[in-house]
Amino acid sequence: MPRRFRLTVRYDGFEFHGWQKQGAEEQPLRTAQGVLESAVGRAVRRPVTLIGASRTDAGVHALGQIAAFTAETTIPTERLHHAINRYLPEDIAVVAAREVEPGFDPIAMALRKAYRYTIHNASVRPVFERHRVYHCWHALDERAMREAAQHLVGTHDFASFANAHHGRESTVRTIFGCEVSRRGERITMDICGSGFLYHMVRIIIGTLVEVGRGAIGVEDVPRILAARDRAQAGPTLEAAGLCLMWIRYPGDEAGGDARSGAAPSGAADREPGLAVDDGAIDA
Repeated sequence: MPRRFRLTVRYDGFEFHGWQKQGAEEQPLRTAQGVLESAVGRAVRRPVTLIGASRTDAGVHALGQIAAFTAETTIPTERLHHAINRYLPEDIAVVAAREVEPGFDPIAMALRKAYRYTIHNASVRPVFERHRVYHCWHALDERAMREAAQHLVGTHDFASFANAHHGRESTVRTIFGCEVSRRGERITMDICGSGFLYHMVRIIIGTLVEVGRGAIGVEDVPRILAARDRAQAGPTLEAAGLCLMWIRYPGDEAGGDARSGAAPSGAADREPGLAVDDGAIDA
């Protein structure tokens, strides 16, 4: 009988053209979904259709992407991720696999998602981590950024923080937590929400960076929200600093799936409420 499986996946997004399969069938672009779907098919010895929960953009990383597929296989569930990893390249891995109900939908059933953005705030660029952090040489006031971030928590119309081509009927989303912390030259921003519009996280972070630089005032953030005008918000920051930390589903334990390898903190570790995302959208 066919069985439904849920995979927890991590990948370095630098050499992927995002998560979603793209390009002509005979000459596809290298994507996380395409590479993983091929490896799963080889492991279970039959073609499969793999569905991912979040359509991360080119260059975005993941510690806790969730994907699902249905197939007939005799591979024990506890060995499935090892079988798949045999056919995967070095920049992507399945951390865990579990059998789920036949109707499990990684997109529609997601309750909340958490992203982390990392900034290297120093005059000298981070040579060895340049593909995993965003370099900002301007001095940033993380206290002002932290204060501004709190204006974004709650249910709002985030049209000002979405790419003009977001493709969604509604731009209303719920942000459960948005926190800013600094350790030395590193500033991290954790944001947890019901779902995100196209480039929403990177625009939010770009706006907070402008606050940190003093180009936008803390008191301007509510006005930017109310304007519902993309031109009022800050720039879309580079993909390199963004990482999908985890995605939560009904029945998951609080604090994320420990097997995902994610170590969420701050906003990413909160459980203030539930809301349902309406689609797999790049943040």
